[in-house]
Amino acid sequence: MVTGEVTCFFLFRESWTQDAQPGEVWAVAGLHVREGRVRDIWPVRPGLWQLRVDVDGREEPALLYEALTPVPAVGDRVALNTTAVDLGLGTGGMHFVIHVLGREGPGTGSAGHIVKLRYTPLQFAVLAAEEPASPHHDLLVQRDDLAGMPVVVAELHSQLPPAAAALRLALGDDARIAYVMTDGGALPLALSSVVDHLRQAGLLDATVTVGHAFGGDLEAVNVFSGLLAARWALAADAAIVAMGPGVVGTGTRFGTTAIETGHHLDAADVLGGRAVAALRLSFADPRPRQRGVSHHTLTALGVVAQRPCWVALPRLAPEQEQLVWEQLAGAGVPARHRLVVEDRGKSALDLLARRGVELRSMGRTPEEDAAPFLAAAAAGFVAADLLLASRTP
Repeated sequence: MVTGEVTCFFLFRESWTQDAQPGEVWAVAGLHVREGRVRDIWPVRPGLWQLRVDVDGREEPALLYEALTPVPAVGDRVALNTTAVDLGLGTGGMHFVIHVLGREGPGTGSAGHIVKLRYTPLQFAVLAAEEPASPHHDLLVQRDDLAGMPVVVAELHSQLPPAAAALRLALGDDARIAYVMTDGGALPLALSSVVDHLRQAGLLDATVTVGHAFGGDLEAVNVFSGLLAARWALAADAAIVAMGPGVVGTGTRFGTTAIETGHHLDAADVLGGRAVAALRLSFADPRPRQRGVSHHTLTALGVVAQRPCWVALPRLAPEQEQLVWEQLAGAGVPARHRLVVEDRGKSALDLLARRGVELRSMGRTPEEDAAPFLAAAAAGFVAADLLLASRTP
C-alpha cells in the first residue's frame, strides 16, 4: 500500500515501473492500478477506443476515452484502472486506461475553463455552453426559459430509445430531438452505444452532457443550463433527460441516483417547459420493490418533485394496470400530478426494430419485459401531443 501522493507520481511519471513489481496491484482508497502494454487498438465510436492489453502475460480488454487520455499506439505502456475486474463487479467488465506512459495530457484539448471531474486526478477542462468563451454565451444570457418545450424525464438510460422514437413518430423528421445526459450514471457519453445507434437511425439529433457527465455536442454546468442549451443553442423542439448507462441503488428509499428525476421534472417546469415523467415499470423483475412501479419512481414523484408534471401511463394488461394505479395512488401521485393513459407505445418499439435499434433494460428485452419501454414511449407521445397542441391556432 502506498500513499495517495506517491500513487499520483507512479501514475503520471515515466519512472512508475521502476518500483512496481510484475503482477503488483497498486491500491489506494479502493483504486486498483496495473501496468499493461498495448497489443491492439481500434475505434468503437467517436471518443471511445477499445484495446487489447498485455497485463502480466494475459491479454485483457480495456476502454479509453479521448477526452481523458491520449490515444496510444501498439507497444505503448499504459496505466490501467483494474478495480472493477479485480473485484468481480458486474459493472465495467473491462479495465480503463488512465494514462499512456510517456505521453503528455489528454487526447483532446479545450479552450474552456469549466472543469469536470473536479479535484480528482482526472480533472479536465471543457468549453461549457454558458461560459463567455462559448459562441452560445450571448444567446444563453438572453434566454432563461424553455418557451414551452416538452421535456421527457426518464429514470433509466434504456428508456431513451422508446421516448425518442415516439417523439420522432409524432413530430416528424423535421423535429429536432435532444438528449440531456445527467451524471447520475456513467459519466462519458461515449460509453453509450444507445446514443450512437439512435443518431445513426435518425431518431436523435443532438446531445448535452451536464454536471460531471461529458462528451456531448455541448457541455453544460447543470440540468437547468443544459435544458436551455438544448432549446436555444441546439434549437431542440423536444428534449429527453436521463442519466447515462447504469444507475446506483441501495435498496433504501432515498439511496439511489434515480431520485434525480424528481428534481429534473421540477427544473423543466421552473424553466417554463412541459415536464413529462416516464415511469420505471417492470413485471419481470424478481425484486418486490421493483415490481410494477419502481419504488424509486414512487419516491421521486410522490415526495421529491414539488411541482405538477404530466405522468404517462402505457396501456397494459388489466391486472398490471390495476397494480400500477394502486401503487401510484398509495404514493399520492394522482393528487400531485396529471396522469395520462397513452396506448401508442407499440408503434415506437416497432420503429426502433425497423431501424435496427436493439432494446434491453436491466438485461431484459421487450419480449421479456415490455413495460419499461412502453412507459418511455408513452411519455414521448404525451410530450409530442403537448407540443402539437401548443402549435394549434
